Amino acid sequence: MKVDAPYAQGTPCWVELMAPADQRGAIGFYKAVFGWTGEPGPAEFGGYTMMLLDGRPVAGIGVTMPQQPPTFWATYLAADAADDVAGRIGTSGGQVLMPPMDVPPVGRILLAADPTGAVFGVWQAHDFFGAQVVNEPGAWTWNELDTPDAEAAAPFYAEAFGITVPPMIGRSDYRVFTVADRHVAGLQQVTGPPRWSVYFAVTDPDATAAACVRAGGQIVREPADVPGVGRVAVLLDPQDAEFSVISPT
Repeated sequence: MKVDAPYAQGTPCWVELMAPADQRGAIGFYKAVFGWTGEPGPAEFGGYTMMLLDGRPVAGIGVTMPQQPPTFWATYLAADAADDVAGRIGTSGGQVLMPPMDVPPVGRILLAADPTGAVFGVWQAHDFFGAQVVNEPGAWTWNELDTPDAEAAAPFYAEAFGITVPPMIGRSDYRVFTVADRHVAGLQQVTGPPRWSVYFAVTDPDATAAACVRAGGQIVREPADVPGVGRVAVLLDPQDAEFSVISPT
């Protein structure tokens, strides 16, 4: 699906891999796995790379500083006004890790952690609103918050972004971020560390898992059918960033 207009507030609008060790290696890996194109960007933007699918932005690959967290896929939620959201993050029990700052001329950014410790980004669009293709093979299709305390996380995001996070109909153990009656992300309670997970759509998860291994990655969870969802595999890139692939039903 092509996207040609800004995302509504509270909707995941961009995913970004932060690679502290080998940005060029990460670029080559995801080219091999998803068929993306892209090259390291200009020095004034820290070499940030806009990865493309069929010529349209689909994800970013940047470089972290040595003191920053290990390689991971970050989820950004859209905001009408980043400063307003930053204020509500603080009053709702979260923590602003990097205060709002301009990235001229493309937008305004902040990084935060929710009350359970899951890190996420916030993006206020100016010239760039986010991914221009989603929900098709090679593009990202779903974002999911894994948290040990869903009862604390759900009201936080609802208050910070002015959205609702109700239980999914017919499945009380799973919540859905809902923006204007659209389900835009999921929330599930887990026993592991809090984090946002990213799912990429593919035609054949088995073939993608094999391509991941050929490119130097690993299979964390073998491809398997999930009733009512699709065929899913969990993979690890050569720099230990985990991501999932899905052929959705």
